[in-house]
Amino acid sequence: MLTTTLSDFRKDIKRYLDNVTNNFETLIINRGKDTGVVIMSLDEYNSLTTTQRELSSKVNEQRLDSAISKFKSGDSFKKELLD
Repeated sequence: MLTTTLSDFRKDIKRYLDNVTNNFETLIINRGKDTGVVIMSLDEYNSLTTTQRELSSKVNEQRLDSAISKFKSGDSFKKELLD
């Protein structure tokens, strides 16, 4: 995670945005006491919203928890995917 001030961000916008998009960094721009802005890549944002949407359903959350438990206990198997 990167942090900067608004004035530093203005001085080098391209470098900061390149870091965010190329290195999957999250950038926080401090704007004063207890305020700020978060910048993240579109891929990271889409991933976050997809995860949030999937976990907002209790059924999906239970399925994921079950799959994680099976994987951790070694009670899982490999399956070939169809092309």
